[in-house]
Amino acid sequence: MRYLADILTLSRLILATVLFILALAGGSPEAAFIIFLVAELTDTFDGTCARKWPFPKNNTPKYRKYAAKYDMFSDVLLTAAQVLFLTVRVNWIAGLVFIIYYLVSSAGGDLLVYGKILGHPDDCTETSLTKRNFPLAKRIVLTRRYIFAICLGLINAFILFATSWPIWVKWALFAFGCLIFVFVWFFLRQRRHNISRDAVDIEKKLAKSAKAQRK
Repeated sequence: MRYLADILTLSRLILATVLFILALAGGSPEAAFIIFLVAELTDTFDGTCARKWPFPKNNTPKYRKYAAKYDMFSDVLLTAAQVLFLTVRVNWIAGLVFIIYYLVSSAGGDLLVYGKILGHPDDCTETSLTKRNFPLAKRIVLTRRYIFAICLGLINAFILFATSWPIWVKWALFAFGCLIFVFVWFFLRQRRHNISRDAVDIEKKLAKSAKAQRK
């Protein structure tokens, strides 16, 4: 069971790759919607599995040191594949809007908060907002996550209503997606505590560094 989180993350990478192929090869909106839904389920549960069945500290595989980066890369790849499918196969105007938003939000937000692209609370530069004003950095990260979740829902809504399924099926799935969004909303609130724990670690390091400088 300790490898389940890694298997889920790897599955998301594979599904994202398949979605890229569908976008370029002319896949159907039905297939894209189902693949993205399954991939999002892996994203929902891989972190939970990693916390529930952790590796012993003295027996952790070396690749697990970069587990957070693997997970982040798989999320970015999956989102990029879905936006590409929307742009190429469904609605290029909506796709272009989402592309611009993600580029500005992801690159600009990471540079502002962490001082680097694809940063993290425990992997940021000394001049980053995380180091200088962590409460403000945390609010920016949380706001971006909420908007990110809304954008994912909108992208899937575009693709869902482009399918050939009966209209009642589309609306039923849309309603189910709204329920999932509510779940994700509370899941993101749980992530707030994870960020707070990172903040505690960072604040301890800053306090220790300041104390050493005073001496």
